[in-house]
Amino acid sequence: MSLFGFGKKKQEEPQVPSCRCGASGTEQDTCCCAASAKGILSIKVLGAGCKSCHALYENTQAAVKAMGLDVAVEYITDMEKVMTYGVMSMPALVVNEKAVSTGRVLKAADVEKLLRQLGG
Repeated sequence: MSLFGFGKKKQEEPQVPSCRCGASGTEQDTCCCAASAKGILSIKVLGAGCKSCHALYENTQAAVKAMGLDVAVEYITDMEKVMTYGVMSMPALVVNEKAVSTGRVLKAADVEKLLRQLGG
C-alpha cells in the first residue's frame, strides 16, 4: 500500500434506504411508496357531494390504496374552498394543490395511471 492510496481496496458503500419503507436507491422504482417519495404530497377531490363526486372520491381512495401510498385523500365540498382552485366543473381531482382532472369521474385505474405520471 502506498502513500497516495494506490493499491487500496475500494470499500463498498452500504445501501442506505432512500424511503420510509426501506427500499434502497436501486429499488426505488419498485418501492411501495415510490410515488409518494417522488412528490405526491396531497390529494383532494372537489365536489358538491353528489353521486359523481363521491364516486371519484371512492375511486381515488382505491387507487391510493392499490399503490400503497401513505397519502390521505381529502374530500372538499365547501364551495368557497372549491372556488379557490378555479375549477369550473365537478368533480375535480387536485394533486399537490393543482387541479389535474375536472368534470370527469375517473375509474380507479385511471386515477392510478395519473398519479404514477405525476409522481415521476
